[in-house]
Amino acid sequence: MALRPDDHRRKWDRSEYHKLAQERIRNAIKAAEESKEPLQRENLKRREYKVDLDSKLGKSIVINKNTPTSQSGGYYCNVCDCVVKDSINFLDHINGKKHQRNLGMSMKVERSTVDQVKKRFVVNKKKMEEKKKDFELERRLREAKEEEERYKEHKKERRKDRKRKAEDSADLDGEASAGQPDLISVMGFAGFGGSKRNN
Repeated sequence: MALRPDDHRRKWDRSEYHKLAQERIRNAIKAAEESKEPLQRENLKRREYKVDLDSKLGKSIVINKNTPTSQSGGYYCNVCDCVVKDSINFLDHINGKKHQRNLGMSMKVERSTVDQVKKRFVVNKKKMEEKKKDFELERRLREAKEEEERYKEHKKERRKDRKRKAEDSADLDGEASAGQPDLISVMGFAGFGGSKRNN
């Protein structure tokens, strides 16, 4: 290519740079294929901790511009480093795709086999039987307590009846002895000492 004296611009050979660009793209693709291992994520599994939604309920916090994000208002997710303003959105976030991906899980659920389902049924049946036994024990304890209360009440009533009968007999004795004061004084006693009387 001849340079003209009035043309001061540099001229580029397009075919040469096109070849260099194609070679660079091929090398990048080849390097990506060699280093690219399929990223295996865990299957989705059950949460092993209880989500704390009501620890800050009803409490007020002073927030200024220097307050860290984890202590600012709302629900803080330490996995994704974000703050969600209400509990419903927080639950949506922790059950969502982005959060699960940050935990290293895919959104796929492991497929259960027939044996696993049968084992699960056995475990659930045992739990139900234990609950039934606990309920049976609680019911028995409650019935025993009620029976004891009824027995105490019956005892109280019997005591009151005895007391009433004793008072009635004392009143009858008092009326009978009112007619015979000479006989009582001759015998030397005022009564048998079983009841209180007003003389």
